Amino acid sequence: MAANILITGGSGYLGGSLLQSWTKAQISGYGRLLALVRTDDQATAVEKLYGAEPVRSSLQEDDVAKLIIDNSITIVLYLIDAYTADGPFAFIKGLSALKKATGQDVHLIFTTGTKQFSSLAGAPTDELLLDTDPNLYTIQSKQKTQFKEMKASVETNCRLVEAAEEYDVRLYLLSPCIVYGEGTGFGNKISIQTVDVVVAAQGSGHVYKIGSERQAWAVCHISDCISLYTTLVKAILRDDKPGHGKYGYYLASSGRVFWDEIYASIAKALVKRNIIKDATVRPAADGALKKMAEALNVEPSSVVVKISGE
Repeated sequence: MAANILITGGSGYLGGSLLQSWTKAQISGYGRLLALVRTDDQATAVEKLYGAEPVRSSLQEDDVAKLIIDNSITIVLYLIDAYTADGPFAFIKGLSALKKATGQDVHLIFTTGTKQFSSLAGAPTDELLLDTDPNLYTIQSKQKTQFKEMKASVETNCRLVEAAEEYDVRLYLLSPCIVYGEGTGFGNKISIQTVDVVVAAQGSGHVYKIGSERQAWAVCHISDCISLYTTLVKAILRDDKPGHGKYGYYLASSGRVFWDEIYASIAKALVKRNIIKDATVRPAADGALKKMAEALNVEPSSVVVKISGE
C-alpha cells in the first residue's frame, strides 16, 4: 500500500515553502498528499496552488487518530509548534494505531528548533554539536536551563523520542536554525526569528545587543532547509531507513553568522525606513531590557532567549 503524506502548518513560512517546492522536488512513491487547514481560504490555496487535499481536524487525540486512520496517513510532517508535546504526541498515538491495524511502518517528522541545542537550553557549547553525533539524545536529556520556554521545548523533544519508541513510530527531529530568504508559500513569507530583533528595536527605540561578544548562530537559507525536508521524505519513501528516534536528529545549517552582524544589519535597515533614529548598536541595560520585553511580550529575563544565544 502506497504511503499517504500529511503536511501541517501549510500557511506558515516553512510549511508553505515546503508545499510550493513539493512538485519541483520530484518526490515519488506515495499515494496522496494531504494538508491540514483551518479555513476555507487555506483549503482553496493548498488545493489549487499545490494539488494537496485539504483536511481539517483539531489536535485532540481522538480527532487526530480518526484523521490518520480514515485517510491511511503513514507519514506526517509536523510544522506547527516546537515547544509543546501534546499535538505531536497525538500524532504519534494515531500513527501507532494505524500501524497496529495495517502493519505499515509509520513516520513523524517533527520540526523542533536549534535553540534547543544552545547554551540557552543548557547544551554544551565548547565544541560544535553535529547531527551525526549518536549521543545527541543523551546530551539533551541531561540539559538544565533557567528559561522556562527552553526547558519545555527540550522536555518536548525528549518526551517525543521516548513516546515514539514506546508506540513504535519512527520519529525524526528536524531542527531549523535562523532561516533566511523569502518564503515561497501562500501564507507567511518571513522567518519569525529575526522579526523579534525588529520588534524589540521598535519597542525600545534602538537596536541593542545582548550576551557575550561575538556570539555565533547557525543559519540556513529557506531553500536549503526545505531541501532537507524533501530529502528526508525521499529517504523514507525509498525505505533507506534514515536514523530515527534517539538517532534521528537533523540539524539544518549551512553556515554560521555572528549576532553582532545581525544587529548591525537590522539597525541600518530600520534607520533607512525611519523606524529608529540611528544605527548604533548599544549594549542592553536594564531600562532597555524592560522596553524590549514589553514589545516582545515576555519577561525581561527571557529577552535573551528571543534575540541572542550560541
